[in-house]
Amino acid sequence: MNSIDMSVDFLGRKLVNPIVAASGTFSFGMEHSEFMDIEQLGALTVKGITVDEKIGNPPPRITETPSGVLNSIGLQNPGIDYFIDNILPRLSQYSVPVIINISGESVQEYCQIVRKLENQPIFAIELNISCPNVDKGGIEFGTSSQSIYNLVKTVRKATDIPLIVKLSPNVTDICEMAISCEQAGADAICLINTLKGMAIDAKTRRPILGNIVGGLSGPAIKPVALRMVWEVSRRVEIPLIGMGGVMDGQDAAEFMIAGATAVGVGTANLVHPYACENISLQLKDFCRENNISCVSSLIGTLKY
Repeated sequence: MNSIDMSVDFLGRKLVNPIVAASGTFSFGMEHSEFMDIEQLGALTVKGITVDEKIGNPPPRITETPSGVLNSIGLQNPGIDYFIDNILPRLSQYSVPVIINISGESVQEYCQIVRKLENQPIFAIELNISCPNVDKGGIEFGTSSQSIYNLVKTVRKATDIPLIVKLSPNVTDICEMAISCEQAGADAICLINTLKGMAIDAKTRRPILGNIVGGLSGPAIKPVALRMVWEVSRRVEIPLIGMGGVMDGQDAAEFMIAGATAVGVGTANLVHPYACENISLQLKDFCRENNISCVSSLIGTLKY
């Protein structure tokens, strides 16, 4: 098969392929332009932005675990005003769709950020209500369906920019959270963020991370992520970005089969700067080897 259509329709736009660089693992995107053509990405999501500058958590902030990575960065970022004035203009030179991941300590802070992003050259906003590494905000909003509904509903009223809500797996019923997002007006859902965990140095009897706990990502969480994407895809109509331990093209295919329209790549970027490009090429190879002419035909095709 010579010609394979790798594009997917997502939030009214045709992405060149379904691979999305995940927030927090791809910095602001331009840094990776030294290693790859970032315009070959389906989309890129910048690291989390808050109202004011955040210096993040005390080090150590990251450690390897069996089949995964544990991090507690703590949303280190320069703040929304610096981002708009100094980073977004450089990023907008590229044609790749840009998703802005935002986090707040209150509903008002989320609204303050989205209002500042009005009329900016961005594709979508990703509401981060699932970061396990900050003391206030983030996951505080993401573990209650009512607080999710209230936040998304309020932010929805504040902007017409497409809204993606990034969900935490640290909940009792992921479908309940996803349904609240959809009912409140979200345009898409991204899942899953990291699983809350910790690592201990047995010799010193001290936690390895400066923040004691952090978020687990990488291949270790892929089965959990696939299960949640599949469950949510059966309960909502809005499109999904599936993510969690995607390391190669076959992983990406599995997430699309589970019901994801697009696939987020996170931890793999920390292993190899070419990861997103490689995974996109491997996904194309998977389609070729399996006589699939259009990658979007994989979406939601799990047989059971």
